Amino acid sequence: MVHGDVYQLNVIPGRTYLLRLINAGLNTENFFAIANHKLTIVEADAEYTKPFITDTVMLGPGQTLNVLVSADQPVGKYSMAVAPYKSGRVVKYQNVSAIAYFNYIGAKSNGTYLPAKLPKLDDKLAVKTVMDGLRSLNQVNVFKETDKNIFITIGLNVKKCHSKSPKQNCQAMNNGVLTASMNNISFVHPHISILEAYYKKINGSYTEDFPDAPSKFYDFVNGAPNNIPYDTESLNGTRTKVLEYGTKVQLILQNTGTVNIENHPIHIHGYSFYVVGYGTGNYDPLTAQFNLVDPPYMNTIGVPVGGWAAVRFVADNPGVWYMHCHIEVHQSWGLGMVFIVKNGKGDMESLPHPPPDLPSC
Repeated sequence: MVHGDVYQLNVIPGRTYLLRLINAGLNTENFFAIANHKLTIVEADAEYTKPFITDTVMLGPGQTLNVLVSADQPVGKYSMAVAPYKSGRVVKYQNVSAIAYFNYIGAKSNGTYLPAKLPKLDDKLAVKTVMDGLRSLNQVNVFKETDKNIFITIGLNVKKCHSKSPKQNCQAMNNGVLTASMNNISFVHPHISILEAYYKKINGSYTEDFPDAPSKFYDFVNGAPNNIPYDTESLNGTRTKVLEYGTKVQLILQNTGTVNIENHPIHIHGYSFYVVGYGTGNYDPLTAQFNLVDPPYMNTIGVPVGGWAAVRFVADNPGVWYMHCHIEVHQSWGLGMVFIVKNGKGDMESLPHPPPDLPSC
């Protein structure tokens, strides 16, 4: 229901409601809260979780949460509000909230509404508190031994300007060009589908040499190069990582402080994964604490500001799968890569043939 120009959800006092939340935006991560009401998270990315009660949640683009809300407050009108999460240190954010009404049936139609209390724009603790509370509904016992360990740095870059129209095309810091990368390689989208090229064995549109680790290790968070644009450039390439069917994969996703340190919602097509660990600072295998008993099973993970996340999955879905930042502008700048998962044995473990009427690229 729309009340004036504001959406209004009418609720019956005493009842409990399931709200399915999705951040359908492109470039902004958002906090969500309802005035004077608790949110009980019961599902994340279409997977049940142990109930977790919180005052607010944060969703990156493409992320989803299901929450239970009980209409257990005095009859009235309460605001549902969203506002941006300002995780980046050099990015300008609009401190503007969008609201809707959580309206109890029986409330005065012309009455005022109670505003929702949202976290501060840069409240990293509010984000961490929810991640700390997410657990799979049941015990899952994630595999303890891995076949493939891949360490991937995530971040932004600034390249030197080589444009003939620098005022138009080179507006980043120090007249550079903004890019983004994984393991300091900016993904270049090919002119032909990688899936089609892989299936038809068409050479020249991609390579199979995405590295298992960055070319060098250093203090990624606090000691990252920032002499823009002279030491903040990235390589270009349409690089893929080939995985055998059934490979038990661990990814360490490491945030970097080059150009701008911020939260990056990383999404993998074709797979969900167990988020077995995350933390602040540089990933250290000697001190990192993993949950291999009941970690949340998600398809998008916000790699925390100046921190890391560890995920595990079994490569049992053959095909070509894009991994990228769900902030659209970062993806367009090259913050992505591609996994190619080879066929297993038999039809049930193999990529099906394309339909005969598949249009050409």
